[in-house]
This record gives sequence, structure tokens and C-alpha cells, in this order.
Amino acid sequence: MDAVNENFVPQSRLLIVDDDPHSLRILNAILQGVAKIYFATSGEEALRQVAKHAPDLILLDVDMPGLGGHATCTALKADPETAELPVIFVTARADTASETQALALGAADFIHKPVNPPVVLARVKTQLALKQKSDQLRRLIMMDALTGIANRRAFDDSLSREWKRALRHNELLSLLMIDIDYFKRYNDAYGHPAGDACLRQVAGAIAGATKRAGDLAARYGGEEFAVILPHTSAQDAHTIAERICAGVRALALAHGDSPVAPHVTISVGVANLSDTGGAECTPRCVQCSAQCSNFVLIKHATQGTLLALADQALYAAKRSGRAQIASRTGRLDPDRIFHA
Repeated sequence: MDAVNENFVPQSRLLIVDDDPHSLRILNAILQGVAKIYFATSGEEALRQVAKHAPDLILLDVDMPGLGGHATCTALKADPETAELPVIFVTARADTASETQALALGAADFIHKPVNPPVVLARVKTQLALKQKSDQLRRLIMMDALTGIANRRAFDDSLSREWKRALRHNELLSLLMIDIDYFKRYNDAYGHPAGDACLRQVAGAIAGATKRAGDLAARYGGEEFAVILPHTSAQDAHTIAERICAGVRALALAHGDSPVAPHVTISVGVANLSDTGGAECTPRCVQCSAQCSNFVLIKHATQGTLLALADQALYAAKRSGRAQIASRTGRLDPDRIFHA
């Protein structure tokens, strides 16, 4: 069941899980206009809906055939990607032991059937408001104060998640490491306030070139940036790197002390996990060239392996004169050995 209540507040998403159509209709009527509402009639379907729609709150029935409410909640709390998702149990069970068990499983609240509409409305609004404030705080914690894009902590968390997803589903994953060429000379020549402004503008150009859902542009440290590109082939990652190069060139930030150009430029290292061997990269922008060689992954690789590939690629770009792209392509094959 994938019906949606179209009368909603866009920033809030609510999943109602109950095997009783009558209960679904009642809750939907009570919560009209509070959020965008999705429905599931089983625990198994609820987990699929969570993966598909990323709700902000779940109203979860306890007694359902198959995967019951308690087991569904346990599965959600065991997954790092959904562990913080608030759950309100909605059930006909009214005893203290049931309520205590629900809270012990990590539920945020507990509503008894038959439901009291004002109580349901108040508790759902409270949980959605708390979730919104929590998300805002998390965004601030994960944001680089100078540039306004993701910080190193956000990058590390996202790379860990995307690496695990790539391994689990055998999906493509690419990573860009980006360094502003001769940035120390820029700071020395123009001063640190100008250097800060340069960092902000370059960060904006990087973020502007990576707007797909799932892409993450982050300040990695100092004048170095990183971009995580899920579901992205080596060739597509190279194309995005070219777009970033073009965006930085378009800023036309004068850099009179740079040996490679009269304006600010960047070097880019591209690393990729591929289900095929390394493909040749063809340079297609004026100042971006690519140097490709094939790499494969160690049997027990971690996200650190992908970082190492990106670092090696970035080093190759800088060693070859900067203001260019270099690529390293890995193969997601547990029986092959990584060659440094």
C-alpha cells in the first residue's frame, strides 16, 4: 500500500504502519495536513517504505502478522541509518509491561487504541517538531563554519555509509579529492581574509557542480575538499570533476603568484570502485587532463582504501603540474589484490 495524503507540510514525512485498514483511515483523517503521509500494512513493507521515503516519524502498530511492531522497531534501531528515527507505538495493548517494553526498544512514545484524536495530533506534532530541531542541530554540527558546506565529520560519516552500501549492493562509488593550487602563496600575496573568501567561493563552485541526491561536497581540511559520488562510474566522476574545474575557472579569482595560471586553479584526484576494469579517461576541458591506471581492491578493503586511491590520484595531478585531473580506478573484487 503506497497511497499518499497530498495535503501535507513538505518538510515532514510520516509513515503509518497498521494491518487494519480502518485504523489507517482514522489516523489519516486525524493527521490530515500535518505531514506527507505514507502507509504500510506490515513490518516488512514498513522497512521498504523507510528505505524509499526516509520518514521523519513512524506510527507503528504492535500486533501484525509476519514481522510485528516490536521486531520492526528492533530492526530500525539496529541499522545506523535509521537508529535515530522516532517511533510511536499505536496499539490496543494497555498494560504497563507492554508500554515499558516499547520504550525499552527505543520508542519515543506510546498511544493506546482506540485513539483519542487530540492526543494523537498533539503527540505527533511534538515528535515532528523535536525531529525538525534535531535535524537542524545535526546540520549545524555537520557544517563547515567558514564555507557553509559539509565538514570533515560529515564527510567521514557519509563515506562510511556509502562504502557499506556499495559493498552490500555491489554498487559503484566514486570519490574526488580537490586541492587549491598554491593556496599558501595566495594567502601570502593577498592576505588571510582574501584567502577565506577564496575558500568560500571555491566551495560554492564545488557544491554547485554536485547537486544530485546523495552527492556530498565537503571541506576536508585547510584548502582541500572532497566529494562523495554514490552510484557514479569512473567516466561520470571524471565528467563531474571537469565541471568543478570549469566552475572554479569561471570564478576568475586572480592569483598573480601561481606558476600555473594567472587565476586560482585546482587539482583533482578521482577514485572509483567499479565492477569492470579501469576505463580510459578522456580529457574534455581546456585545463583538465587525466592520467588513468588500473587499481584493484584488497580482500578486506575499507573506505580508507578508496581514500588512498583518491590521495594517490590527487598527488599524481599535483606532481604532473597541477591544474588538472588524475584518476585511479579500483575494482570491487574480493579476490584481487590492491597494488599501491
